[in-house]
Amino acid sequence: MNRKKLEGLIAAPFTPMQSDGSLNLAIIPAYYEMLKANGVKGAFICGSTGEGVSLSLNEKKAVAEAWAAVAKEDADFIVMPLLGGTCLTDCKELALHAQQIGLDAISFTAPFYFKPASVDMLAKACSEVASVVPDMPFYYYHIPVLTGVGFSMIDLLKAVDGLIPNFAGIKYTHEDFMDFLSCMNFQNGKYDMLWGRDENMLPALALGTKASVGSTFNYAAPLYYQLIDAFNHGDLKAANALQQQSIDMITLLGKYGGIATGKAYMKLLGIDCGEFRLPVKNMSAEQFEAFKKDTEQIGFAEFSSRLQPAVNV
Repeated sequence: MNRKKLEGLIAAPFTPMQSDGSLNLAIIPAYYEMLKANGVKGAFICGSTGEGVSLSLNEKKAVAEAWAAVAKEDADFIVMPLLGGTCLTDCKELALHAQQIGLDAISFTAPFYFKPASVDMLAKACSEVASVVPDMPFYYYHIPVLTGVGFSMIDLLKAVDGLIPNFAGIKYTHEDFMDFLSCMNFQNGKYDMLWGRDENMLPALALGTKASVGSTFNYAAPLYYQLIDAFNHGDLKAANALQQQSIDMITLLGKYGGIATGKAYMKLLGIDCGEFRLPVKNMSAEQFEAFKKDTEQIGFAEFSSRLQPAVNV
């Protein structure tokens, strides 16, 4: 396969929910326009941020169809769904569905209940899913903090090289820079390595990464493009300061309960994605007011994404 490597920021969108916990897909056109207005290059849907593990098979299809509809005429915006990992039958059905509705690539993570006993078993699982759509780029999603599957990704690349023709690369959400660099250099940079830790973007840039997938790109893409620009111009002092702003913003995620805090940031932008489903804890109304004050202290409004003006990147 002749594949073009991805570049720029790819957001991991939240799945919008109604107050009763059902899908609110009517928001997605405005969501897409907001991402485009802030220079985001694609959407990694139904991932961790998108609550993929909390969605039914039919709901994942509905979310994918909504994103396919808004991006179908946009060749510069890629849409990639996370298929899942635990049930390979569902993953294969979702892969075929992604192909049928015209999505650009697919992603798969490690089975995390019955975990693969070796990297070769993980490679076989990847192969089984990737083989049903041999013309679609396949990305493995490495996030051992959630899956509990922590094989070195350089070993996975060695296992899949030649085994899976449409294996395009890895979404790397981990902090092992030695492993990440080894993957980037494997087979003369054959595979697309997508960085997945927003709070560690600066060191990943130093290793040469060109594309990142992250949740905070939903609401703070301008901050990261400033960081990238500062790094590219050799202004490490400014890049350092911008990365610290990112860290300060991400620290509030932990302070207010974790991943669901991202939807609170979206609410501040004017895109209300509702709440996370159980068992994720959402903040109370009182906590949201305290959260707003904290965002003022870190100057969130100064670097957050905008709903209207386009950003040239």
